Amino acid sequence: FQKISQSFYSIMMGRTSEWDQFKWSKQAVHVSVRKQTKWWYAKRFLHPDVVASYEYIFIWDEDLGVEYFNAEEYLKLVRKHGLEISQPALELNSKGITWAMTKRKGDMEVHKNTTEKPGWCHDPNLPPCAGFVEIMAPVFSRKAWRCVWHMIQNDLVHGWGLDFAIRRCAEVRKRCFIFMNFLPLPS
Repeated sequence: FQKISQSFYSIMMGRTSEWDQFKWSKQAVHVSVRKQTKWWYAKRFLHPDVVASYEYIFIWDEDLGVEYFNAEEYLKLVRKHGLEISQPALELNSKGITWAMTKRKGDMEVHKNTTEKPGWCHDPNLPPCAGFVEIMAPVFSRKAWRCVWHMIQNDLVHGWGLDFAIRRCAEVRKRCFIFMNFLPLPS
């Protein structure tokens, strides 16, 4: 929790009982509903009008390793490249990587396409080979979040397939997967 700087307003979703040990937890508002996921909470508590004062919305899985991640540095790159939807790359040795697009690539700041496993991409210019952000760690601009929020169904549980649809919420030139060589996320 010390990874979140004072310049960020945070809404965290996860197992709130595990946060009782932290001083800030006693002052936080906790909403807990059994057997719900981040998309269920996002649809109900992160309405675009409610979060309109925030420039970026991070909707991340609770099990991502963030020990080397720096949100301020990440957002500098997002702004530099004008990205509306982005995601930090995963370490090459991360477990459970499904899509090659999510892997760190050399020392580039940004990559927009990749080669997937044979038969996984019908068009190299479409997800998951290009402009693809997986649902595990997306970062949305305020404008993109307004669009994505409307795509989320009220009964959406895991968000499977949402990662193929959210690209419609960013202009083609601003749709991208970002990766930061010095701040990758272990999965």
